[in-house]
Amino acid sequence: MHLNTNLGQHYLIDEEILEMIITTAALQSDDSVVEIGPGIGVLTKKLLEKARTVLAVELDARVIPLLHEFVGKHSNLQVIHDNALRVCFPEEPYKIVANIPYHITSPLLRHAFMESKTTPVSMTLLIQREVAEKICDENDAGMLTVLVRLFGKPRIAALVPPSAFLPPPKVNSAVLHIECFAEPLVEPQVIEKIFTLTKLAFGQKRKMLRNTLGALPDGMEKLSQAHIDPKRRAQTLSIEEWIALARSFGA
Repeated sequence: MHLNTNLGQHYLIDEEILEMIITTAALQSDDSVVEIGPGIGVLTKKLLEKARTVLAVELDARVIPLLHEFVGKHSNLQVIHDNALRVCFPEEPYKIVANIPYHITSPLLRHAFMESKTTPVSMTLLIQREVAEKICDENDAGMLTVLVRLFGKPRIAALVPPSAFLPPPKVNSAVLHIECFAEPLVEPQVIEKIFTLTKLAFGQKRKMLRNTLGALPDGMEKLSQAHIDPKRRAQTLSIEEWIALARSFGA
């Protein structure tokens, strides 16, 4: 079968990295797991050994028969042919463990955190190294840094070379683990306001806040109320400062 790299089909073939993912996810026998993009089921097979149930969401219908052939019959496996960015995640507690197509990292995080009725207990994702490092970088933050910090605590569990995949991707990868909070740091209306502000500020991240948020009605006054120097740039703000800004702007 010709792999479709446009769908992010780079299958993990390194046994040590597979074991690292399972160990990092810290699965228990009563856990429910959502796997996104299972492919032929290399990771799925290991998840089934540890978890109570596995929901595998696969966009490419061609690989689903191969997944069933490789994994075999399991009463605790449910395979769905669907887009993971549209599917409803479980309402009961669940963990996401997946080697995801790298181009869906940002929309998947938004879907899991902001669009699902129940946020995951944790997320263990094999993603692009540069993105994982940005998510964990509080000193040079990006929009994903802010999003993740509102919902959980991220860390990089392992770095993964291109040779761990078939076919090898053109970028380095990393195992990112997010231990999610029982509840987001703030209420939904504050989260929405934060993302209105971050979209504006990070859209022109080279500019000082006085030229982005300060240009909003009463923007300079709001920056002052939040005790934020208008000469700073968006990437230097902590999650606590974004929350203070959102509240000062009327969230």
